[in-house]
Amino acid sequence: MADVLAVAETKQGVLAGVSREVATVARSLADSLGGAVEAAVPGVSGDELSDWGADRILRIRSEDPGAGRPAPLAAALAGHVGARKHAAVVFAATATGRDLAPRVAAKLGVPLLTDVTGAEAADDGIVVTRPVYAGKALARVRAVATPVLLSIRPNVFAARRSTREAVVDEVAVDAGAAAGGYRVKGLETSRGAALDVSEAAIVVSGGRGMKGPENWPILADLRDALGETAALGASRAVVDAGWRPHSEQVGQTGKTVTPKLYFAIAISGAIQHLAGMRTSGVIVAVNRDADAPIFGVADYGIVGDAFEVVPKLAEAVRELRDG
Repeated sequence: MADVLAVAETKQGVLAGVSREVATVARSLADSLGGAVEAAVPGVSGDELSDWGADRILRIRSEDPGAGRPAPLAAALAGHVGARKHAAVVFAATATGRDLAPRVAAKLGVPLLTDVTGAEAADDGIVVTRPVYAGKALARVRAVATPVLLSIRPNVFAARRSTREAVVDEVAVDAGAAAGGYRVKGLETSRGAALDVSEAAIVVSGGRGMKGPENWPILADLRDALGETAALGASRAVVDAGWRPHSEQVGQTGKTVTPKLYFAIAISGAIQHLAGMRTSGVIVAVNRDADAPIFGVADYGIVGDAFEVVPKLAEAVRELRDG
């Protein structure tokens, strides 16, 4: 069977935007393989995925609130994939996907190709492109196992509409099947939660050169000027100092981001930070040190004091948007 399973994600009871990208990649592979696309959606209807290429929508239901944790969900997905004999399974390389996909791969006994930035069906199987060596090089890898499990980097694949008349099925999750020694009793979201840095089209990141958390409103002002698709990010040094939450950390030990536009403000450009953002579409760097490594990956660089440059940038952006 040449069908492809797209594993969608939900956030606060609605379908996550990255799910459209997952469905698009699954659709492209299925078209090349001559198969159909099935989209697995936990917790919500997921009907809109028929607009993004899903021929079948698999609603994952459970009466137990603990079923949302990865262990029982992975057991349900692995059982379904094993029964249906999918050619490939596509996840998102998000925090949720990084928790879920390896569990499914382990249960199926197959490798997992992570952080994929390109995927295509070739005569000898599915070939993917993924960054290696902290993003300094790209490797082309041919998957030899079946099914092929891969997770795609968010914001790399453009979501494309491909409307279908989708058939809806349901599968039940047995929350006790893989208890894992714990039970989820509830979920709490951060108060005033902003757009997640890994999902944003524009990221404004600050480094230790911002001198303290009291100066972050300068960056927040630029983010607000850029609009609703912008989010704040931070370097590891900033998070370690307690200036910003870990959820905003960009880098090898934080989140990997691929926005269309990335601002690196007062960030020197340590290798672990570059690993998390160097595949951004356009990179703008502001730093007082003309020899800072960040300028080596920047498309546009401004040598200057962030406290003088950033307010002027925010003002210029507002003028452009108003005009």
